Amino acid sequence: MKQKVTLVLSGGGARGIAHIGVIEALEKQGFEIVSICGTSMGALVGGIYALGKLDEFKAWLFTLDKIKVFKLVDFSFTSQGLIKGDRVIKTLKEFIPDKNIEALPLLYAAVAVDLLKKEEVIFTKGSIFDAIRASISIPTVFTPVSLGSTLLIDGGILNNIPVNHALRSVGDLLIAVNVNADIPIYKPKLLKKEIVATESVYMKKIKAFQQQLYKNHPEPEIHNEKLGYFNLISKTLNLMTEHIAQANLEKYPPDIMINISRYSCEMFDFYKAEELVEIGRHAAEMVIRK
Repeated sequence: MKQKVTLVLSGGGARGIAHIGVIEALEKQGFEIVSICGTSMGALVGGIYALGKLDEFKAWLFTLDKIKVFKLVDFSFTSQGLIKGDRVIKTLKEFIPDKNIEALPLLYAAVAVDLLKKEEVIFTKGSIFDAIRASISIPTVFTPVSLGSTLLIDGGILNNIPVNHALRSVGDLLIAVNVNADIPIYKPKLLKKEIVATESVYMKKIKAFQQQLYKNHPEPEIHNEKLGYFNLISKTLNLMTEHIAQANLEKYPPDIMINISRYSCEMFDFYKAEELVEIGRHAAEMVIRK
């Protein structure tokens, strides 16, 4: 009989792509994932897995450098956020049909935060894409989601590794994955291709956008390091969420902890998908061997 696993996946922007490698490594070793709870990118990857479409999602991610990914970014430039985020969800729905969470073959929960009530919101029913969109609403980047009387933002603001909301079953193993760990970076040797950021269409577009954003407002420097808009948001959120996450882990320790370096990439480096999957796979394999 396979060992049942309840999996908790942290947020972390593009670093959350490493969750795909972790899941693949667990399955390869014979673990049966029966429950997933995630925040932000963890909610997205976990939700796609629960829908049975992880292979299709990974294949799509691997093409991000070949398609005009920048067209997926629907800028709003409002006081609530720079990006609407609806276009990405719409694109995913084109090859991954939406389902209600209660109809999924395994237990699933996504964490968001209600700004109005100042509390966590746990999605365990209703549209899985609605849950994902709410959970990935990074403040000042993605516009919040308004559902009924709630105004929802990224769950990582209060609970980036939601082990306390994991939906457990008898005899399961609780495994948590943190993609923001302050540990040395692991760089894999990719077999299929080399990722060259400077030649990436994605990066060229991002740089052009940042130049426009800071045309009249120079970027601040800290110890000779330029902090662009997205980089500043990333570093600020990392600092805040990691302190809260560690306190939560001390209170609700998982059976197994898989840590992935926060230095693997920046929050919006989605063009590094292939590399990040390998980083996640390697981290999981090392922990499993131990």
